[in-house]
Amino acid sequence: MKTELTQLPESRVRVEVVIPAGEVATRIDRAARALGGEMRVPGFRQGKAPAALVIQRIGREGVLDQALRDSMPEWYEQAILEAEITPIGDPDLQVSSLPVEGEALEFAIEVGVRPTAEAGEYKGLEVPRSEPEVPAEAVDAEVDRLREGFASLSPVERPAGDGDAVVIDYTGTVEGEPFEGGHAQDFVVELGGQGLLPEFEHGLSGSSAGDEVSVEVDFPEDHEPGALAGKTAAFEVKVREVREKELPELDDEFAADASEFDTLDELRDGIEGRIREGMAGRAENEFREAAVEAAAEAATVEIPEAIAQARAEEMWERVERQLASRGISPDAYLQMQGKTREELIGEAREDAERSLRREAVLTAIADAEGLEPSDQELIEAIGPGDGKEKPEKILKRLRKSGREALLREDVRLRKAAELVVAESKPVPAPAPDESPSDGADGSGEAGKGLWTPDAPDPSESSAGESEGSTESAKGELWTPGRE
Repeated sequence: MKTELTQLPESRVRVEVVIPAGEVATRIDRAARALGGEMRVPGFRQGKAPAALVIQRIGREGVLDQALRDSMPEWYEQAILEAEITPIGDPDLQVSSLPVEGEALEFAIEVGVRPTAEAGEYKGLEVPRSEPEVPAEAVDAEVDRLREGFASLSPVERPAGDGDAVVIDYTGTVEGEPFEGGHAQDFVVELGGQGLLPEFEHGLSGSSAGDEVSVEVDFPEDHEPGALAGKTAAFEVKVREVREKELPELDDEFAADASEFDTLDELRDGIEGRIREGMAGRAENEFREAAVEAAAEAATVEIPEAIAQARAEEMWERVERQLASRGISPDAYLQMQGKTREELIGEAREDAERSLRREAVLTAIADAEGLEPSDQELIEAIGPGDGKEKPEKILKRLRKSGREALLREDVRLRKAAELVVAESKPVPAPAPDESPSDGADGSGEAGKGLWTPDAPDPSESSAGESEGSTESAKGELWTPGRE
């Protein structure tokens, strides 16, 4: 394969590609054998007819068309690697004419690429850095969580109230028919907790042992398991027992039982230390983000509209793949968000532009500093993998396939970011009510964007979580039929 790269306006390139005649012939032969797999030709067993005979019967143009369909994805990837470009968006493939027998195939690729940048100041930047201060409320919340975990439940003869545990038997039906998971005995639920449907909460509040309660639940269209989605279930519930939660005394004895510490003061100090450690890690990440953002703000970069739109679409497509890998329908996710695909892509535009700007600036810095990763840095970037193949062997395979350039470019950008961070000057972060007007600290809006399945919904973070709580403040709603 031969490639020739031409720069086009608006951060686009044209790659002229030539596939040698011998390679074209090989791919035609391969396509002919595949097409002949179902053919019956007199004198030959099914699927055993020679490629030349298949071409004669189908026609060279038809076989060539199939060969191009089969081979073009591989040729495209190889051409992109050889041209050493990072494509953005869908390519425009242009095949001017099909080659006659013995001729090479020529085609062109036009595609968007990462914009170029003119780096500004990127050394000695003053970047805000916060110092972790653990509020007493965060420590109290974690102590309370521990107390909840060591609480005891004692039967009481009174109506159930908020915080009580209720032992129930229930049987559910949909349209008069029982359903899987719709029956249980001696099932314990907590009133006022985060894991109970509102209908059950309402029906069981004020109930006493021996009471029988009817509960009707309308399951949403996106409910899991899907067999109940969009349906109404009727539950007959019998209250077997009401139990009162008793929290342990907050003293040294509790601290010794609940932790590795001997006293309550030591326990609180330990919790505060863990929270501070988590906050320090977040502060470091925010500082690094802010340093790179400051370097990006100091640079000159033009982001074409089409390139930003293409990157935003790629971001959403990545979310779709992540959703699918977890068994979540992208359409169901859109319904839960109450938005269209186009609306979410539009919301991702700001993040798309920010990522493109940072990549362009880091590339310019890497070029200016002559940054190149060593083999050891490439191996460290590969990491241990799945343990079945050593990183050194993976690197060798990447080099053989031509994919090393992708890894090398990624490590180059990391090295550029490390340089920017190392050369930055930390300054005290402003108080919460004195946030910079230009947003150069990289906090706040910089963290917003498309939610992905491996990240918590930003709207669901709580004060306790932000201060290092080890448990999410919001649990998943329990519903009958859900494990």
